[in-house]
Amino acid sequence: MTKFFLFISLFFISFNSYSQDVFDLGVRQIEIFFNEPNWDDSLDIYFANNNGERLIADSILIDGIADQNVGIKYRGNNTSYNASNIKNPINIKLDYINNGQSIDGYNVLKLSNNFHDPSLVREVLAYTIARNYMPAPKSTYANVFVDGVLIGLFTCVQSIDEDFTNEHFYERNGPFFKVESTNAIVSGCPTSPLGILEYYSDTNCYVRAYEMESSEDWTDLGEFLDTLNNHFTHIENIMDIDRTLWMMAYENLIVALDAPINSVPQNFYLFKDNNGRFSPILWDMKQAFGTFTNGLPAPVQNSDLIELDVFHEISNTQNNLTSKIFTVDRYRKMYIAHMRTILNEQFVNNNYSNLALSLQSEIDNQVSSDPNPFFSYADFISATTNTVSNNIGISELMSDRVAFLQNLSEFTVSPPVISDLTNTLTSVLPFTTVNITASISNSTYAYLGYRYKFADKFEKLEMYDDGLHGDGIAGDGVFGATINVDARDVQYYFYAENNDVGIFSPERAEKEFHQLAVVGGLVINEIMAGNSNSVADQNGEYDDWVELYNGNNFSLNLNGYYLSDSENDLTKWTFPNVTIGANDYLVIWCDTAGTTQSGLHTTYRLSADQEEVYLTSPTGILIDAVHYVNMPSDLGYARVPNGYGTMQYQQHTFLSNNQPFTAVDSEFTKSKIEVFPNPSKNSIMITGVKFSSYIFNIMGQQIYSFKGDQKIDISSWNNGVYFIKSDNSFVKFIKN
Repeated sequence: MTKFFLFISLFFISFNSYSQDVFDLGVRQIEIFFNEPNWDDSLDIYFANNNGERLIADSILIDGIADQNVGIKYRGNNTSYNASNIKNPINIKLDYINNGQSIDGYNVLKLSNNFHDPSLVREVLAYTIARNYMPAPKSTYANVFVDGVLIGLFTCVQSIDEDFTNEHFYERNGPFFKVESTNAIVSGCPTSPLGILEYYSDTNCYVRAYEMESSEDWTDLGEFLDTLNNHFTHIENIMDIDRTLWMMAYENLIVALDAPINSVPQNFYLFKDNNGRFSPILWDMKQAFGTFTNGLPAPVQNSDLIELDVFHEISNTQNNLTSKIFTVDRYRKMYIAHMRTILNEQFVNNNYSNLALSLQSEIDNQVSSDPNPFFSYADFISATTNTVSNNIGISELMSDRVAFLQNLSEFTVSPPVISDLTNTLTSVLPFTTVNITASISNSTYAYLGYRYKFADKFEKLEMYDDGLHGDGIAGDGVFGATINVDARDVQYYFYAENNDVGIFSPERAEKEFHQLAVVGGLVINEIMAGNSNSVADQNGEYDDWVELYNGNNFSLNLNGYYLSDSENDLTKWTFPNVTIGANDYLVIWCDTAGTTQSGLHTTYRLSADQEEVYLTSPTGILIDAVHYVNMPSDLGYARVPNGYGTMQYQQHTFLSNNQPFTAVDSEFTKSKIEVFPNPSKNSIMITGVKFSSYIFNIMGQQIYSFKGDQKIDISSWNNGVYFIKSDNSFVKFIKN
């Protein structure tokens, strides 16, 4: 029994970091209270004025959590919004008056009324799948009441704002634009219809096609568009091609035509990261899966959607996204590789259909009781599989589109095979030269993408099978590239192609990647920068902390060593005369206390957003360095296996071995398991699963195993608490 009790205690500690988020799949209850009886008329007037004015709600309750003085306005275009509608799209700004007011860290909620979608799942379905491959907003559902009166069911979507860019690009303040036709008339500028990513020599003209979300950054936008349009050979210097290709491949695959791939000059954002590259960001998936057909030759038939050309709009010179990128053979192969990955992971196996039906099951009660629907309940039930009001059914479209794509030559030819990554290499010493290798067959070209920080761009280095690049014997099928590492772990991926197609390893690169640990005998072993209630210091305070591990067989005196969070000041904090024993641990609290408290306390704190921690010798030699981003509260960022593995988020193992369960796959993923409905009586849908996964009961006994997203019948299971473990992620659900 001791084994079971230990197992359960580990689980319960882990769940503190996976509490419900406002965007977890489910149905939130949002109650808005106005002090003005004519609130709807006022919101209509503000919408017509289009100057950003909001009506102040006295209070708002989101699942019972109250906020005061919240800014409300209607949103949307002239098809989803109508002054005669009772249920119009809503924008809720929680911090409109009270700075810093938010729910689970989000200060804006965007509610869609599903005016175009009888299935009510297209938007949430599209975003849920997209987040596996690219930056995309979170989404869920909300039942909305105003002054105690039910308005109806809405889709609730995360805002694309500085919090979003910080989460995905690790930067809040870069040049940032919403691509949107503003109908602005600017003297001296063209009045012709807008193209996609057009270049204007006069930056004043960009106000016709963009809403600037940052400061005065028109010059940055102009330089980007000048390169895209006039100096395309330099495109990778100013555009994140990989993220662009993922978005384009996804929109084409799911026939999301209210988008730039269909020459619609709206419904995406542009953000410039710290590397000087603009990335497009997916937005407005309300009419995904074939409901938007403008721009296609009339009359549009279902077959036009099913058989949409994978290189749609390649010849449209007014579309500077498709016409430029699709002219490069390598980009076309990468684009198809990404589309093939999404196709195989989400559509060939009908995962999308299972998810759509589970979403409908989750909202069924709310739909049937919605007082202001745009479609009947019968339409809702039918719309995932059948055409309703000229909207093709989701599976009606995708089952035939999958078959269509699988028969195209781009998908029938064999891609290269990448295997035996770096052979048995698991870690290397700092400041050494390293050969990164892979066995690659059926290939004419390969490259290694590598970097050291999440915020860096991947550098690309061609790989060879010539016996001169650490690849062994020439012509043996092993390709190699040589890099010089510093003290940080290496993040890397492979790309290979032949005359017809390409492939990535891991297939979700660059969003996911392999890792190679760079470690010596003394390492930064674990970091916690969001310690809200996990481990207290000697004074009972929950401060940030860094754990060192000495893997040597001898003790080390650290007098004169340095710990820092800045590469520009590696000597920020100096160790006193303290010794770390052989195969032992040492914790430093990062709390500004310095010498005013017992124990080891730095003079600075860590940021949970992103940070680097540096360990330097007295002679100025960098011993170890760790970069992290978006650290969850009360989780450790730890080396697994202990002392020499790569860093990963897990339940902390303060002053002990970092292997609470088993070692994990070398790929990094930030995906999160979601279970809904939760609690549930009959069945659950589990999404975000890549690895072999297991379900345990309260006694720690394994009762179910699976791999990949699953719908599981739990109707015969005993009532109670269950635990899902997938890789190093944990989720609790309740059977009732």
